[in-house]
Amino acid sequence: MNRNISLYEAIGGENTVREIVESFYPKVQADPLIGHLFPADIEPVMEKQYQFLTQFFGGPSLYSDQYGHPMMRGRHLPFPITPQRAEAWLNCMRRALEEIALEPELREIVLQRLSGPAHHFVNTSEEET
Repeated sequence: MNRNISLYEAIGGENTVREIVESFYPKVQADPLIGHLFPADIEPVMEKQYQFLTQFFGGPSLYSDQYGHPMMRGRHLPFPITPQRAEAWLNCMRRALEEIALEPELREIVLQRLSGPAHHFVNTSEEET
């Protein structure tokens, strides 16, 4: 990846981020570990994720412009996030990146970049019974 451009630009910008989100959320909703944590009306969640990922990958600050500082850990505290759920989320993202045929090098960079936050959101070690 060219070090002079953002990850957002390297992956293809707006269209690619949209593709990622649209491929990702059906996988999330179908996942037995995390699907139930998301609302049935997933469209607002998808739009926020699109805005967040755009900003997170170095594009325009869409999320902050609309909602203020992301404060992502705080926003995820109401949900029981275990290490297994963080991995399930990352696996859904991995499958989405493969599905949209993102270059393997960029796929690994995206997953590495998202792995830190995914594990940072872990707030419980116990699965619900």
